Amino acid sequence: MQFCGRLPADCSDAETISQVGPERVCSKATEPGSRNRRLNTSILIRHTRLSGNCNILIDVGKFFYHSALRWFPTYGIRTSWRGMMIFAIGLTMSSPLFPIYVASRDFEVMKASVLVDKSSIIPGAAVSELQFNIIKEDPFIVHDLEIIPLPVWHGSGYRSLGFRFGNTCYISDVSDIPEETYPLLQDCELLIMDALRPDRSSSTHFGLPRALEEVRKIKPKRTLFTGMMHLMDHEVVNERLLKLRETEGIDVQLSYDEPSTSELVGFQV
Repeated sequence: MQFCGRLPADCSDAETISQVGPERVCSKATEPGSRNRRLNTSILIRHTRLSGNCNILIDVGKFFYHSALRWFPTYGIRTSWRGMMIFAIGLTMSSPLFPIYVASRDFEVMKASVLVDKSSIIPGAAVSELQFNIIKEDPFIVHDLEIIPLPVWHGSGYRSLGFRFGNTCYISDVSDIPEETYPLLQDCELLIMDALRPDRSSSTHFGLPRALEEVRKIKPKRTLFTGMMHLMDHEVVNERLLKLRETEGIDVQLSYDEPSTSELVGFQV
């Protein structure tokens, strides 16, 4: 299994754009190749089977379409890929049935969309058939790969799911981790986790201090933070995080939109 990179929060994160004006980080994000240029968090897993490679996508945010157009060709994924690419552009391309895995509460919200209720579709339009699979908090299989849900809190009263595949744990939206989830995080080699702000947590997301507390508790071999807002300067924060490797032996960095495959290829199952 190989991670093709993070199709990562926009430099003016949706949670704070109405409260904070343009910052220096946002200005830097306009520079070509800037690692402060961020979209929404996603992860694409390329899973190799005897029958060939398959793609598994986790998280499709409001800017996913733009990320897919930019990065899918880089990793050899055709724009006619029969998967969430079609999902992102409104399912206007003809394709075979393909599965989407979703929690029941989220499926209830999706029922009002054209994805589920097709009564508003123009007759004769080529719309893909989606196979919705309702997941709970039990492990499930996608393309022969076991996915282990990681229940976490994403604000008061909303129980969200991270996912573990092999020795990698991905938790993109979290404000608290219940005790029963920690055993599922044992022996994690790569932890990809939410860290919104540099100074404090919000009601729905870890901030950097809390995220680091969790890293110390979980003890992964390597950690990449994701979902950063515009107050998180990539170079400045990463320079601080590098010092933790010397003082505490913690390998942790901010992720960015174009990590090379070679940086992540070591984490395979």
